[in-house]
Amino acid sequence: MPECSFCKKNYNIPQGLTYVLVNGEILYFCSSKCQKNNKLGRRGDKTNWVKKRDKKAKLESKIN
Repeated sequence: MPECSFCKKNYNIPQGLTYVLVNGEILYFCSSKCQKNNKLGRRGDKTNWVKKRDKKAKLESKIN
């Protein structure tokens, strides 16, 4: 399962977008939202919706 280059979320192969840059680097995006935010030059670790999702995942893992 590839990991999104923007939000670091794992997703299944049929979903998402894959970009191959001219220099050979491969970028994986789980959604168009991640793709657009990356294109605007934003960073995933500083984006509020990524922080909230990560915080929610940590809380759920502590409960289980």
